[in-house]
Amino acid sequence: MQIADNTVVSLDYTLKDDQGVTLDTSSNGEFVYLHGAQNIIAGLENALTGKTTGDEISVSVSPEEAYGERNDVMVQVVPQDMFEAGQTIEVGMQFHAESPEGDMITVTVTEVEGENVTVDGNHPLAGLNLNFDVKIVDVRPATEEEIAHGHVHGAGGHQH
Repeated sequence: MQIADNTVVSLDYTLKDDQGVTLDTSSNGEFVYLHGAQNIIAGLENALTGKTTGDEISVSVSPEEAYGERNDVMVQVVPQDMFEAGQTIEVGMQFHAESPEGDMITVTVTEVEGENVTVDGNHPLAGLNLNFDVKIVDVRPATEEEIAHGHVHGAGGHQH
């Protein structure tokens, strides 16, 4: 079966940056997603369309088809009193915040200097070319429930 909208795809992959540093990996078919439901970045989903079990591909995905370019507006310095009283704020911590548009975003602490905390609302992979080596482990039709919910159920997927 070929990968198309409303198919459930199991993958093994290695993700590297342009310097060859491994950023993420998944093996044993543990990464499972519903194709066409925007569960993975657009550039990778487009590259997988039409592939089938056993196919192996290497694809480079530009920031525009992944997590976008870095946006300096998403980096802000905020006073430490905006965080829970008594909480020690450290570089690398992540918090949920509200964007100016009212959307919930994840921000990462990138610097703590005195009473000032620098947070970055960009995705950690924003601005990077993402280089995938992918092996398609399995492709199957999605169930009606998976299609209605927009994600995979069962092994490797969402549990209700």
